[in-house]
Amino acid sequence: MPDPFSPLRGRPRPLRLLRRFVALLGSGEAARQSLIALMLNSTTSFVAGAALGSITGTFKEFPGLLVLVPAAIGLRGNVFSALGNRLSTAIHAGLFRFSLRRQSLMGQNIEAGLLLTLAMSFLLAVVAKIVAVGLGIMRTTSVVDLALISILGGLLASVAVLVATLVLAAGSVRYGWDLDNVTAPLVSTLGDVLTIPALWLATFAVRTSVVSDVLGVMVSAAAVLSLVAGWRARRPVLRQVVRESAPILFVAVCFSTMAGIAIEKRLEVFSTFPALLILLPAFISSAGALGGILSGRLSTKFHLGLIDPRPFPDREARRDGALVVALAAPVFVFNAVGAHLVGRLLGQASPGLGKMVVAALGAAVFAIAFVVVLAYYGTIAAIRLGVDPDTYGIPIVTSFVDFVGAVALIFTIVTLGIV
Repeated sequence: MPDPFSPLRGRPRPLRLLRRFVALLGSGEAARQSLIALMLNSTTSFVAGAALGSITGTFKEFPGLLVLVPAAIGLRGNVFSALGNRLSTAIHAGLFRFSLRRQSLMGQNIEAGLLLTLAMSFLLAVVAKIVAVGLGIMRTTSVVDLALISILGGLLASVAVLVATLVLAAGSVRYGWDLDNVTAPLVSTLGDVLTIPALWLATFAVRTSVVSDVLGVMVSAAAVLSLVAGWRARRPVLRQVVRESAPILFVAVCFSTMAGIAIEKRLEVFSTFPALLILLPAFISSAGALGGILSGRLSTKFHLGLIDPRPFPDREARRDGALVVALAAPVFVFNAVGAHLVGRLLGQASPGLGKMVVAALGAAVFAIAFVVVLAYYGTIAAIRLGVDPDTYGIPIVTSFVDFVGAVALIFTIVTLGIV
């Protein structure tokens, strides 16, 4: 018979459940690294949300540009988070060497990232134009102008994101950081903060029609040629990365563009309470970053033989999934509180702190359930198909989450009667 005076007996049941859940996560180092990166990601996403709200005049001047924005933000994360994941696997496997030579593993990955940025930025503009016209957005900006904005803005943002990714790789070797825990959130952070101002700056290149037409055709041709050059490259890593990345990045662009359409079609939801527009980038970015963390951890463990690609996840995979679920609650509460406070600071209407938190957590239930399932089975699918899950995992997760996250947040706001 158990001792009625046992300390365990007197401990509240929720506390015991919390202790068991924490024990399931194993070492707290991964949670600590991830949580810091995720909070930084959310904080800077508020800046992106505020920037988004401050350039509404530009979106009116260039119809269809808003459709391009979520995919442009996601593209930075897809290209460079995948690059970080490949470097992380090389570090874990003992194959990494910091070298900028074109023949080195890092050098080929860098070149692949830049070539893919050029090519996918052009394809993004074409897809955004087709989708916007097909869904009835009238008087859209010409495809040449959209391509010029997308490519120039993409390059401006990508240079900074690339440098940050390389710094993280160097720091992981020197200080023992796990790139799988920090790359997706921090790269997404920079993508959020830099892409919107970079696109805005790029719009100044299209304000002189003759110059913009010629320049637009030139950069579009360069983007197409960059994809051809990467596809036919003789260096094996460069060729493999480009050939494996291009198809999945194109799919990612299409789905992320649908997120832009969902936002544009329900813009009245956000115009009533602009603080919800501040929440939107943080919500989508956090969901994608959590998916990126899970995808990166699973991919590395598959490479190292620590996880088998089974139809039902084993204990190690379930532990990684539990880590992501545990991180989600404080991150999304932080997003809601931060968006409310930033909205108040900027004088933008908010539905109230309580409703912001309910909206974020309600939408998070759908988004995170989707993220966990997709990250695990998407990684398994890549293994089964014989392609690198480091290259495929994050683009699959983040592109689908862009659309699903935007729809989940809008659905939750409307269903709960917040607007």
